[in-house]
Amino acid sequence: MMGEMPAANPAPDMIDQQLTLLRNGLLRLHKRLLDSEAAFYDHEVRRIESPGQLLDLALNHPTFAWLRELSQLIVRIDETIDAREPVTNAEAGMLIRTSRALLSPAEFGDGFQRRYFETFQRDPDAVIAHSEMMKVLAEIARLGQAA
Repeated sequence: MMGEMPAANPAPDMIDQQLTLLRNGLLRLHKRLLDSEAAFYDHEVRRIESPGQLLDLALNHPTFAWLRELSQLIVRIDETIDAREPVTNAEAGMLIRTSRALLSPAEFGDGFQRRYFETFQRDPDAVIAHSEMMKVLAEIARLGQAA
């Protein structure tokens, strides 16, 4: 009928909600992991004197390099959410799968997964943060099934 608005497609809203949940969960996890790595560095290597020094370490020091993979994933999610074109199910699914794969601690793995595992061994708060992130991923999956 003339003058009627077409029914809104809930899929783009659901995708945005999923990616926002993912982004926010990863940011909280990143903060916890950065705090853990900073405490380790502060205790084992050298005292961190300022937030600026911590930022410089996070961006440039090899001890913090493993966290950059998580940082880059968060940036990719932000760029996807902020893109002019609507996010497709395929794009969202890829980012969710990438997140799940990255957040798989592995004692004998490489890069992020190995350091993630090692962080669990020294910091119970990192284990709790991981558990909270797994709940976020479960919520994202539930939302995807409801769509």
